[in-house]
Amino acid sequence: MNKTLGNIFKGDKVIWMVFFFLCIISVLEVFSSSSSLTYKGGQYWMPAVRHCSILLMGMLFMVVTLNIKCKYFKVMMPFMLCLSMVMLVWVLVGGTTENDATRWINFFGIKFQPSEIAKGTIILICVKILSSTQTEKGADEHAFWWILFACMPMIILIGLENLSTAALIMVAVFMVMFIGRVPMRQLGGLMGVGAICISLAIAMVMLLGHAEQQAPTQETEVTAQVAPTDKQVNTEKKKSGGLLHRMNTWKGRIYKFFDNTPVPPEKIDLDKDAQWAHSNIAIAT
Repeated sequence: MNKTLGNIFKGDKVIWMVFFFLCIISVLEVFSSSSSLTYKGGQYWMPAVRHCSILLMGMLFMVVTLNIKCKYFKVMMPFMLCLSMVMLVWVLVGGTTENDATRWINFFGIKFQPSEIAKGTIILICVKILSSTQTEKGADEHAFWWILFACMPMIILIGLENLSTAALIMVAVFMVMFIGRVPMRQLGGLMGVGAICISLAIAMVMLLGHAEQQAPTQETEVTAQVAPTDKQVNTEKKKSGGLLHRMNTWKGRIYKFFDNTPVPPEKIDLDKDAQWAHSNIAIAT
């Protein structure tokens, strides 16, 4: 029995244990967070059951992927690189817009984020370059530049609409290079350049961004009952700043982070600031 399970769940056993632990926690969290939403309908278990089915499907893909030989990933890598670049450009031009961000592609009824495909592609590129350039003293110095040249265009395209995901990918790439024994002076230089770029980006956001000063009034909400189409949203986005329209959102978040002014409960908009409001409700209770 143990041998059979070992053949199915290959790889590091500790990682598998962490994975299963996180899956169990996620089921409990989904059931807890959706209980109030399903109270009226009476289908208390439906969100948790749906979540479990998605986890099982994901687990199936993981097992299948583990049994694919590494040489096939090397063959797939150039095609995945081209596919990721095309999709990341496609989502900026004609993707589905939700919550003021264009991150989704609707392909024959299947809705997905191209950044998820790009994540795997970027890691595969890093691993391929580092494994091919290893020496007795570590990775060759040229590996650092090849990784940046191959990965940075995708990271920049992701960051235009999803800055948090792009930042996490950059951290992952940095960790892979560290584990792959890229020279420390190159990693140190990358950290220095990264700090300068972050400072310049924050300064540009504060200079060019336009933070929202007030929430939409009740009259505005009533007149905007019909949701705009993706084409109308993209057109409006281009008028309000093009690809850099997210600066307004980033500046608003910076202001909100440093704003310590107490807000009365009756003035909190649960629709507009749902995550922030419910996190404060959870802390208060």
